[in-house]
Amino acid sequence: EEVKWIWKEKFHHAFPNQEHEYLRHDLQHEEILVFCNHCDNPPCTRVCPTQATWKRPDGIVMMDWHRCIGCRYCVAACPYGSRSFNWRDPRPFIDETRPDFPTRTRGVVEKCTFCDERLGQGRPPACVESCKSKCLIFGDLEDADSAVREALRTRHAIRRKPGLGTQPEVYYLV
Repeated sequence: EEVKWIWKEKFHHAFPNQEHEYLRHDLQHEEILVFCNHCDNPPCTRVCPTQATWKRPDGIVMMDWHRCIGCRYCVAACPYGSRSFNWRDPRPFIDETRPDFPTRTRGVVEKCTFCDERLGQGRPPACVESCKSKCLIFGDLEDADSAVREALRTRHAIRRKPGLGTQPEVYYLV
């Protein structure tokens, strides 16, 4: 019954292709924050019969909870476990509803959308804004001068299961 947008995964489960005898010992037992990879070639969009899942021109893989019929084809197609089926009505657990962000219903699939409603207001995703250690960086990969591109130039980055051909657009700095 877990609905997840961001969750912790053991490093060796999140990055099975990164295991080798010289891997930093602390990473081998570390839990890593993971979420939807917003793939450049997302298998979830190809299998959705109602087009409730689609990719925006800026690369963010979106979800329309009101168009979703709950078939869960996207859940089966996602090789990263980034989608959750909503078995219960979430509305009783929401303290305050907002008219600018419609609540979902029971029987639909959910995933991270990088808080697209916040992006529309010029704000970063909630996870980035609330990260006190500033370990989450959000930006435009197409902009060579962006903070995210600077981090990718200056730090070692890996992606989850890159050999699957999905071209994950989320990079993990290690």
